[in-house]
Amino acid sequence: MNNCDQFRELLEAYALGALDPEERAALEAHLATGCHDCARSVEEARWLVCQLAYTAPEATPSDMLKGRLMQTVRAEAQSHAEAKPQALPAKRYVPVWMWGLAAAMIVFMIVVTRNVRHLQDETREAEHLNAELMEGNHKLEKELAETKREAMIMMDPKSVKIMMPANGKQGAQLEAKWNAQLGVLVMGDKIPMPAPHHVLQLWLIPKDPKAKPMPSMMTWPDADGKFILLVSNPPDSMGNTKALAITEEPEGGSPGPTTTPIYVGGVS
Repeated sequence: MNNCDQFRELLEAYALGALDPEERAALEAHLATGCHDCARSVEEARWLVCQLAYTAPEATPSDMLKGRLMQTVRAEAQSHAEAKPQALPAKRYVPVWMWGLAAAMIVFMIVVTRNVRHLQDETREAEHLNAELMEGNHKLEKELAETKREAMIMMDPKSVKIMMPANGKQGAQLEAKWNAQLGVLVMGDKIPMPAPHHVLQLWLIPKDPKAKPMPSMMTWPDADGKFILLVSNPPDSMGNTKALAITEEPEGGSPGPTTTPIYVGGVS
């Protein structure tokens, strides 16, 4: 049992002002420690106590009752004026059953309020999980579609093979396959990772000597150096392209090459 459990049954009576001095002092000392849960429960109990006043039905006294009340008030006033000062009457106490009824109503409303909050929290959590699941399904569907397209480019005899050797490096190279209907697939193994905050970007070099290189997709090799780049919609046709090139660019890509191409392959 944590430290709050011993005060949990006193919170409603505290809000009603029905605790004895010892219990009240102990609870207030606990609240003074900064217990957030108990402080919030006390505020809820006080709010519910305030609402009890609004649960009583409205009623208007009759003229006869008003007259009797006024007579009683006048008689009491005259009696007190003639009588000698006497000791104050003993303090009247609210019957125990009324405190119990009020406390029961408060407890019921607190339980209902907490259950509603709990249900709202569960609903929000379910919506969040559902959104994550839908996002995961969408990502998986996209990956499966890309994998299927890559396999089709690799297996289609109409795909044109383009070797992209590394500039100034013996043995290191990328291999591209270009399918007029399915796109371009560039692959390689043991490809070095670019510098931090940089990517490897694909360029289409036009046959027109006056045209600028056309930027395309960008990615990184994985931790094992495996490189796969799929371009479903190349920015130009194979007939207008002289070569494919890969450069290292700042993360996010560049509108034009900023470094010397690392891999270059002529398009036949």
